[in-house]
Amino acid sequence: MVAEKNKKAEVSEMPVEEKLKILYELQQIDSKIDEIKTLRGELPLEVQDLEDELAGLETRISNLKTEVDDLNEQISNKKVEIKNAQGLIAKYEEQQKNVRNNREYDSLSKELEYQTLEIELCEKRIKEFTQQVKDKKEVIEEAETKHGERNGDLQTKKAELDSIIQDTKKEEDELVRKSEAYQDLIEPRLLSAYKRIRGNARNGLAVVTVNRDACGGCFNKIPPQRQLDIKMRKKVIVCEYCGRILVDNAFSDEEEN
Repeated sequence: MVAEKNKKAEVSEMPVEEKLKILYELQQIDSKIDEIKTLRGELPLEVQDLEDELAGLETRISNLKTEVDDLNEQISNKKVEIKNAQGLIAKYEEQQKNVRNNREYDSLSKELEYQTLEIELCEKRIKEFTQQVKDKKEVIEEAETKHGERNGDLQTKKAELDSIIQDTKKEEDELVRKSEAYQDLIEPRLLSAYKRIRGNARNGLAVVTVNRDACGGCFNKIPPQRQLDIKMRKKVIVCEYCGRILVDNAFSDEEEN
């Protein structure tokens, strides 16, 4: 706890010139990490999109298969209802042979008519359900074919991405380690500002040098007095146009040397 407080105090009391130098070097490291990620291009997004599409297809296929099972169950139930109705028809026809009056005969006739209609309705439903099963099976087949194609695409994209990651993993891990080490040397408020600017900048540049009297990020001209202040390295100065942190281009010369 004490060591952590001492470290924070050291970071806070660090000269502005040293802070700017660390920020500039952190930017160079993070830019190299960005370059490595750029090598991957759109592959991570393409892999994610394919995985999402496959998950959607699998859910759809599963739901369709459940619907087919439900329809087949309903078909089986209707067949049982038909069999029961046929059994009742045979029973009522046999009873009609032994009726004692017209009222009993008419009552049995109505029951026979009702069971006949029930059979016709069940047969109609079976026909409808059978057609629905056929249609859904066709959709399932199409979805499974598409799933196979997309899965093949996914494996290809994953192989490409894995190859790129494998080739650059060691370098990226080392750069990430360096980036984290440099971040530990920057006070939280300044680091937060750096990350915010990087997040808002399309090219990820939060710290830029002044080149040819202009901001290295947005290329707008920097007034002479402001350039002098930047060269003095006495305070953190940001571009009034793009908000990037400006440093003397001598930093880049120092890095090369």
